[in-house]
Amino acid sequence: MAASAGAGDSAAKGADGAVVQQPDLRSLGGALERLEIRSIAITGLFVLAILYTIYFARAFLLPIVIAVLLDFLLSPVIRGLKRLRIPEPVGAALVVLTLLGVLGGGVYSLAGPAQTWMARAPQSLERLQTRLRELRQPVEEVTRTAERVEAATEVRKGGTPEVVVRGPRLSERLFGSTQLFVASALETLVLLYFLLGVGDLFLQKLIRVLPQFKDKKMAVSIARETEASISTYLFTVTLVNLGLGAVVTLVMLAVGMPNAVLWGALAALAEFIPYLGSATLLGTLALAGLVTFPSVGHALLVPASYLAVNIVQSNFVTPVILGRRLTLNPVAILVGLIFWWWMWGVAGAFIAVPLLATLKIFCDHIESLAPIGEFLGD
Repeated sequence: MAASAGAGDSAAKGADGAVVQQPDLRSLGGALERLEIRSIAITGLFVLAILYTIYFARAFLLPIVIAVLLDFLLSPVIRGLKRLRIPEPVGAALVVLTLLGVLGGGVYSLAGPAQTWMARAPQSLERLQTRLRELRQPVEEVTRTAERVEAATEVRKGGTPEVVVRGPRLSERLFGSTQLFVASALETLVLLYFLLGVGDLFLQKLIRVLPQFKDKKMAVSIARETEASISTYLFTVTLVNLGLGAVVTLVMLAVGMPNAVLWGALAALAEFIPYLGSATLLGTLALAGLVTFPSVGHALLVPASYLAVNIVQSNFVTPVILGRRLTLNPVAILVGLIFWWWMWGVAGAFIAVPLLATLKIFCDHIESLAPIGEFLGD
């Protein structure tokens, strides 16, 4: 009886009296666990492959991403021109030429002040070193004492040749070579013209390909909301940053800073990179003030005045104007800035927030990705 009961745990009789083998639940559980671990490993490898692709294919992907974001920004203008009976290809040409004219005029007007600062760079660096030496003289006394102690206790070594590995220069790390920069700019402009010229062609083709009506509806909703949110965000932020640049220009004139228009333009550009841009410009203005003015108090007034304007803009002006449009988690913004800076340099930092906003919109519309959208939200 005991033997027959033990056999019943793994086998049972069927309707015809045949013995049917029962599955081992412990073996089945182990197989499912191994399958889950394998699935997690494959997902991790897939994510790593995507990251490596984004990094190494940045020369190919960056112009496409910038062109798509500009298409989101400028598509409402193209539709407005279309209502005026201007064909989309003609409207796209007008918009791209206008954009080129504005960018070219801005670069031309700022080229003179920038060249002046570059020409004065050697003398400015020498003067800056002198000023910083005056400020850090107490620290240098301690350092020299430590060096004397170290020299007194150091054991002489043979003349071993020292090998110095030089990395890429700062300009190359930030912007890459001039040839690559010009090629990427041309690719972006050409692709932007074709994206604006074809209008909603890609969206219409996507709707035709999707099999179910709910998928078609979701695709249209995501596309329209992404376009509206990104265009509103970029347009509003651009106006706010231009206003900030104008105020900074007036403040720099008031404190006697030369080339005030250049500093105003840099302030407007820096605001496209939250946190990091304003912090970098604050340090740059502090150094420029030390080089320009003999008095330390007058020199520090330059970064202090910019900091005051920036605090008012970030805490009062921008929240009132933007409201709760594209409210993102500050931690997510900072992590996204660091990630895209590491991936694509300065250009990646500029487009980090629009990319995060686009990702949040996608996640909000797809149920399986809703937790990611919740994390990205404020």
